[in-house]
Parts: sequence; structure tokens; C-alpha cells
Amino acid sequence: MNEPILARREGAVQVLSFNNPSARNALTAEVYKALPAAIEAAQNDREVGAIVLTGVGGAFCAGGDLKRLAQRRAVTPPERRAGIESLHDMIRALRDCSKPVIAAVEGAAAGAGLSIALACDMLVTARNASFSVAYVKVGLSPDGGATAFLSGVLSRQLMTELCLTGRPVTGERMHALGAANRLAEPGGALSEAVALAQSLAAGPERAIARIKSLCRQAGGNTVEAQLDLEAQYMTESLGDDESAEGINAFFDKRAADFSALRRASQVDSH
Repeated sequence: MNEPILARREGAVQVLSFNNPSARNALTAEVYKALPAAIEAAQNDREVGAIVLTGVGGAFCAGGDLKRLAQRRAVTPPERRAGIESLHDMIRALRDCSKPVIAAVEGAAAGAGLSIALACDMLVTARNASFSVAYVKVGLSPDGGATAFLSGVLSRQLMTELCLTGRPVTGERMHALGAANRLAEPGGALSEAVALAQSLAAGPERAIARIKSLCRQAGGNTVEAQLDLEAQYMTESLGDDESAEGINAFFDKRAADFSALRRASQVDSH
């Protein structure tokens, strides 16, 4: 049986790939377990500075397997809820990872596949990729955080239209709407995402984790709560060796070498 998630390294970037190409990388129970485990492994690997999530076979992820969803209609509501929480635990693993996670989308990102792409910190899409909140077409409502993530980048009216019609939009349109960070030619999303991830992986590890936390919490915090969190993180940052390296490099008129700090900490830990 194929591994549900393929993992490979490109320098300091961990590339994770959905591996169910015959079903356009539709989600399975195995994926719900394997992706959080792969993210945790990357999180704990000090040699990994960033993660790229993609799919094999020309599609990102077609969302839930309808055969599996049909079977879940026959179980009790608590059992149905447990299945949905497995998806949501996967979304939480993406959001809670302290390292940057970049989605590289070719082909379809539909239903929960769209939710997963938007749960990542950044999104690189091929121009001709297809994004859809497809649930309504089979009589379902969205899950996986689709409405939470879309509401952060789209007007309520446009989000409602996409959810009520299930109409697909292209990667080019997603980029124009501000929901994607980079636009690539067909076939080029992964290489562009890896290049972006490599540039992030060379940055200050702890500062990046704090920045990711600030960005993740900003939408739900009051201004006072966000100011408090910013003060906490700035206090911590000023006290560690990353800011010492960055500030010294500025005055020395050289590029900061944060990777050297990471290598030194690995040596110390051994």
C-alpha cells in the first residue's frame, strides 16, 4: 500500500506530498494520521527550517472521499463528529507548527483540500489551478476551517457566493483576490514554493516562530491583547542570540548568518 504522505528533503526544506493520485489526492483516514505525524517530525528536526505541502500526480487535494462520507451517513452523530475532528486536528497541526508551512497547489484544491491550502501560512499556486468550496454540490456545509480562512481574505459577499455556488476559481483569480502569495506557471508551483521556503529557512528560527504566532492570533485578538503579545515577544527576542546576530550584522554591514546559530545549537544539544 502506498504511503499516504511522502516526505523528502530539499536542503533545509521538508517537502510533504499527498500521495493518492488515482483519487486526485482525496483525503483518507490514513492521511488524517500521517500528515500531523509528518509535521511533528519536521517540527522536531532542527535541520528543517520550513515545510512545503503539495500533492503528487497533478492535483493538490480533492477533499473528502465521497465513498467514505457516504458510509459515515450511517453512523451516529458523535461518530460523524469524531471523523470531522480528525480533519480538524490535521488543520490544527498545520496552524500550530512553529515553522513556516507553504502550500504548493497544482490542479484541484477542492472542499477540504481548499481548507488545507488556506490553513498553510503561505500559498503558491499555478495560474490554472482550481479552488472550490465544493460542499454545496453534494448537500454538505464546509468544514476544515474553510469559512474561517476565506473570511480573512474575502468580503462576506464573495465568500458567501463561493460557498453557496461551489463555483471554482482559478489560481490566477485567487492571487488577484489576495488569497495566494505567489503565482506560478503551470507545473512551476512546487519549485517556486521550495525557493520561497528555502529563503525563510535561512532566517531566525525563534523570531519566525514568534512572528507566525502573532500573525495567527492578530485576527482574533483585541488591539490591547495584540499589543501585550507583541510586547512579550519583543522582550523575548531582545534577549536571545538571534537579535544579537542580526543587530551586530547590521552595524558590521554584513548579512546576518542565522543558520550558523542553528548549527551551533545543534552541536550544543549533542
